[in-house]
Amino acid sequence: MNITIPNSVLDNIFTSLQPFLDKKDSSQITSHIYLETRNNQLITKATDFEMGLCAITDSLNIKEEGIATVNGKQILDIIKRLKEGDVNLYTNNENLHIKQNKSSFKLPMFNAQEFPTFPEFENLPKLEINSLELITSMKKIFPVIDMNNQKRELNGALLDIKEYSYNFVATDTKRLAMVKFDKPSGKNLSLIFPRKAITEIQRLFFDNVELFYNEKNVVIKSQNYIFFCYLINGKFPDYEKILPKEMQIELNIPKSNIIEGVKVINSVTNDVKITFRAHEILFESLSQDNSEAKTQIEIELPINEEIEIGINSRHILDFLTQIDTATFTWSLNGKNAPFVLKSGNFSTVVMPIII
Repeated sequence: MNITIPNSVLDNIFTSLQPFLDKKDSSQITSHIYLETRNNQLITKATDFEMGLCAITDSLNIKEEGIATVNGKQILDIIKRLKEGDVNLYTNNENLHIKQNKSSFKLPMFNAQEFPTFPEFENLPKLEINSLELITSMKKIFPVIDMNNQKRELNGALLDIKEYSYNFVATDTKRLAMVKFDKPSGKNLSLIFPRKAITEIQRLFFDNVELFYNEKNVVIKSQNYIFFCYLINGKFPDYEKILPKEMQIELNIPKSNIIEGVKVINSVTNDVKITFRAHEILFESLSQDNSEAKTQIEIELPINEEIEIGINSRHILDFLTQIDTATFTWSLNGKNAPFVLKSGNFSTVVMPIII
């Protein structure tokens, strides 16, 4: 292989591939990036077996086609130290050579033929889903995904596809976030995306994408990237049983009011008691020590009796920072019952702090 390619293109590609490398064991081929020239394009790949990314560019000059591998961390370190302008990459005697002006480097290669294969997707079913809906939904529910739960399925987010709708769902057992779309799909399917994969999907994709799937993995394709991840094998909790069927009280509240009140109390503690009254909302600290914080917001609410609720402020702020509406609905069923926060098609069911 012998190519000339702009340094900025290589920097962008190798930076995108870094999260998919095995950086702990440089003796493994998964610590390397795979390079191949084909059809006037440079195809690069990285994978840790759980997920992988293929980046494609035609911004290069191919002098000789071929395949190669190179340590992903080392090659990026080199590229970032080179100047703007073209870089020459070529293989010779099981080494990849990197050359620009008077600077030259030589890195050992693995056998590129042994690089892990990526899932074939051309014959897989294709899910018709709006790219913007996919990314914004994952962003909204992301804070609720559990991180170290013994039940692996809770360390991911569910895409629950029904015949006439589809929902994105996540839970950490103390709250459940859901984005609902009432759109016909003609399918019934449940896919559990790992948390790490959702992080990379949000980072990589902004334009139109195509999503292919089977029971084991998902492949997302855009103009410049092909991403795959293996799905979590498990049964997601029956979240529809957790959703309250009826709510006694629904309050339409300005987002800024709640954020302002909660942040005042956060100077002392994350646990807050909120009291809704006809003409105000009172915020008080629920602290285990002797520290105390209190503030109130004047607001007209359609209630006759005051309602107290204990909250973890992070659960509220995670929801409020993800919505783009000025107001939201806070639905209540009493002092210690689960409550629901809702804006448009995005809602979060929260278990209160018992007070």
